[in-house]
Amino acid sequence: MRTLVTGGTRSGKSAHAESLLAGVPEVTYVATGMPVDSPEADPDWASRVRHHQHRRPASWRTVDTTDLASAIEGLTGPALIDCLGTWLTAQLDEIAAWESPEAQWQEALQPRVDRLVEAWQQCGHQAVAVTNEVGLSLVSEHRSGRIFADALGRLNQRMAAASDSVVLVVAGLPLTVKGQ
Repeated sequence: MRTLVTGGTRSGKSAHAESLLAGVPEVTYVATGMPVDSPEADPDWASRVRHHQHRRPASWRTVDTTDLASAIEGLTGPALIDCLGTWLTAQLDEIAAWESPEAQWQEALQPRVDRLVEAWQQCGHQAVAVTNEVGLSLVSEHRSGRIFADALGRLNQRMAAASDSVVLVVAGLPLTVKGQ
């Protein structure tokens, strides 16, 4: 069972995703963001990460990576991926999307997204992926905001299509969009 959990910032999506795996003793938590001990991590980011860490059971194993497709392919049991938005940001940084023409960054990003979606489709374990819902507000006046929202919107559509269930979390309340 593959479940995609989406929602806005501070909507409760990560806590809901964690609740879907409550009682499962051995979960691989795939953290796609910058580790708190990274030199680039700012205090606000570190605080968010620590909050998530304290909420998780001690028996869960954490893997920090931006090679998400390989992490999914290497799973040996249930997993929680948090989150696709931070994974996408790392990919956009790597391909210099912020400074590149649209056709160029889209061409560079497409194989990475294809590989991720394929790994997600082939995942034979219970898996929950968290993502940000960015399509409910204004179009950003900044190019970087538009690039991110457009790329994440497309990624979310593909991941939702490849998922058994999709849950939208609004104000802490889960709303089933697809599946059970």
